[in-house]
Order: sequence, then C-alpha cells, then structure tokens
Amino acid sequence: MSRQEVDLFVIGGGSGGVRAARMAAAAGARVALAEDSRMGGTCVIRGCVPKKLMVFAASVPGMVGEARSYGWDMGAATFDWPRFRGLLAAELDRLESVYRGLLEGSGVEIHDQRAVLDGPGAVRLADGRVIRTARILIATGGRPSRPDVPGAELAMVSDDIFTLDHLPESLLVVGGGYIACEMASILAGLGVRVTLMHRAPKILRGFDEEARDLVAEGLRARGITLIAGREPAAIEGEPGGVQPRPLRLRDSAGEATDYGGVLLATGRDANTSGMGLEAAGVALDEWGAVVADDHSRTSAPGIWAVGDVTDRVNLTPVAIREAMAFVETEFRDNPVPVDHDLIPSAVFTDPEFGTVGLTEEEARKAGPVEIYATTFRPMRSAFAGSPARVMMKLVVATDTRRVLGCHIVAPEAGEMIQLAGIAVKMGATKEDFDRVCAVHPTMAEELVTMREPVRTY
Repeated sequence: MSRQEVDLFVIGGGSGGVRAARMAAAAGARVALAEDSRMGGTCVIRGCVPKKLMVFAASVPGMVGEARSYGWDMGAATFDWPRFRGLLAAELDRLESVYRGLLEGSGVEIHDQRAVLDGPGAVRLADGRVIRTARILIATGGRPSRPDVPGAELAMVSDDIFTLDHLPESLLVVGGGYIACEMASILAGLGVRVTLMHRAPKILRGFDEEARDLVAEGLRARGITLIAGREPAAIEGEPGGVQPRPLRLRDSAGEATDYGGVLLATGRDANTSGMGLEAAGVALDEWGAVVADDHSRTSAPGIWAVGDVTDRVNLTPVAIREAMAFVETEFRDNPVPVDHDLIPSAVFTDPEFGTVGLTEEEARKAGPVEIYATTFRPMRSAFAGSPARVMMKLVVATDTRRVLGCHIVAPEAGEMIQLAGIAVKMGATKEDFDRVCAVHPTMAEELVTMREPVRTY
C-alpha cells in the first residue's frame, strides 16, 4: 500500500468531474481523477452525444420523403444499422480520447479504476493504493434503473441501445419521461415498430400540458402506439444471448404481448452504492442521491458532489456549471453558488420540444398570468403535404409583464429555446419580445408577433 498527497481527488470522469479536475489543475492544484468505466461519462459515451447522432440518423427518412415533395427524384432509402453502429463507436472513441487528452494536458493524474472513500481525507483505489487528499469531489453520475418486476433483467436499458446487435422489428419502450420518448422516437425513425407504455395518463410528466399533448400527437403520427395507464407486471423470455431478444410482457391490465425487444426507461439512480459515502458521513436522500447545498458541499467536511449523483438538475450543462462553481469557490477564492433557476432544456423527439421557465400549470398557481400561444402547420412541411403542427407559447405574468416561461414544439426547438432562454433569464417582458422585429418567414417569428392572449387566469 502506498500513500500520496493531492489537493483534489475527483471520483468520476464524466462532464462534471472532468471539468472540475481540469479547472482546479489550471488554478494550480494537484489533482487526481479516477474513472472505472470510459472517460466522458454518461453524456459522451451512453447519453447525449450518441443519442443526438441517432436523432440525426432517424431524421433522414423524413428528409427523403420531404425531398420528393420538393421535386427531387429520390431512390429507396435503406438503413444499415451495423455500419452506423461502427461509425458511432469510432466517434465515441475519438471523443473519449479528447477528454483523456484534455486531462493529461492539464496535468491531472488519471486512475483508470474504481475509487471509494477510505476515511477522512483519503481515497482507496481498486489496486489497494490509498491517496490522501485535501478535498474529494463525488461526480459519479447516475445509471438506468429497472422496475422491481419479475424478469426485468431480461430487458434492455438505455445504455444498451447504442450497442445493439441488430434492430428489432418491434420494440416496447416502458416509461413516459424524456429518455423513453426520445428512444421511442429515434427507433421509430429507424424503422422499428414501437409501442410506448407509460403508467401516467400522459407522457412527459412535469412539462407543459399543451406541449405534452402536441408531442404525443407527433409520436403517434410517427407510427408509435401509446399505451397509457399501464406498467409491466412481468417479463418473460429466454435468458442470455445478445440484445435485443424476443420477450413477452404481461402488463398491469392482465394482457400479454410479444415484442422483438423491451426497453426499460423508467428512471435513473445515483451511482453511490458501495462507495463508503455513508460511513464517511455523507448524507443521501431517500433515493440514494448525495445531498448537496448550493455550493455543492455535502454533509461531510472536505467532500463535495456535482452532477447527476446529486439528483438536482440532471443535465450535462448543469453538471459543468456546478463543477465550475465548485472550482471558483474552493480554488479561486471566489464563492459562487450554483444557479439552478431558469435552465433551458430540450426533448429530442420528433417533433422536438424546447422549454424554459414555468409551465402554464405552474404559473397559474403563482399568480395572475396571460397565455400567448399558437399552433400551426409550418411552411416547409405544409408544402410537402404533412399535417405536422408546431407550437410557440409564452407564459406572461399579468402584473410585471415578465415572460415566466417559453415552450416550443417544432423542428430544431432545442436551437430556438437556447436563444429564447437568454431573454427569459434576463427577465424580458412581453413588450420586450414585441419590440423585436420578426424574421420572416420563420417559425420562431411567432414568438414576437402574438398580440392577444389566448387564455388569462
């Protein structure tokens, strides 16, 4: 057993952990980082990046169909999953090497193995070495959870999607959150016959109701069957072999249906098991996530936590912001609390959904509000004969005129909400939006041309 001293030991090589390690090293700290999987974490290896590349791949059939409506003579489009999977793997390898190179270039000592806490101010590596450290940052992220039903281990989780041996003819996606909806949309776009089963009455619980309804309408138009108010009771099939595998799902209504594969997307758990956190005095919530304050401090002296492991706002840019605030506070003598207010986000379904601020339902509880909203067939798809509709929506406080929320369901909604989020974060009023001249013809011009509220509360 050997001992050495560092100023900061980061456990976890995802977006938050890598950013904290690099920036602390740039501030002059001696930094070490341990990662027992692939460098880059959930976002780069099994989340945001491969998912978005699959979104691009899944959008091609729609582009081909639309092209014919615009006079292009297009041949039959076919999709080669093994080829795409190989290209995707190569890109993820490249990005992982970039992350590793950034750490090495910053002087961070990398340990490609598991690390756990070993008493106050110490970390034990899987090879038995113990490293003394002034600060420990927990950035271990999260992992897909499985419902407690018989046979759940036979089904896939979101991590499995990017390495499938083949695409099934049919797939059941279980869950109604953004991961379930995104995966259902992607796989339907790649030619899989998809069923989406969710126990709630509607998909995307917690998002704006009007937007949820329009996204659901779009998913159905994509050929996805939505089954509401049900959940798995048991999953049956042969164990072993490659994914996906044919399975039979018995649901809570007593029905049994066969599918070419089953994907469980019912939530994520914090990666805190077996790390020695509780023995070190780190408080966990009822779901096993690390409890952290607005400076990412845990209940144990000398231990901080950022990212999905805290289950605050589980988004990659938030983990990076938390990491930066931690470094500013601890290594640059510039106390910076984490800001979790008015964070723009997007759900990469087809149609795409971008949102920032309060939903209509939340705003109604906060005080008098006006709702400005419009749905319409956009020029591009309407010309091609598509019935697809988009939505632009502003939630406005009646007294202050401040825009409390903005919700967009449309192609490239994620790109639009990023820019709208700046205005909402700055406290723009409805009249500030109105003063901006429209860019015509665009979908987003509706955000600055809606004059009369459609609802008031």
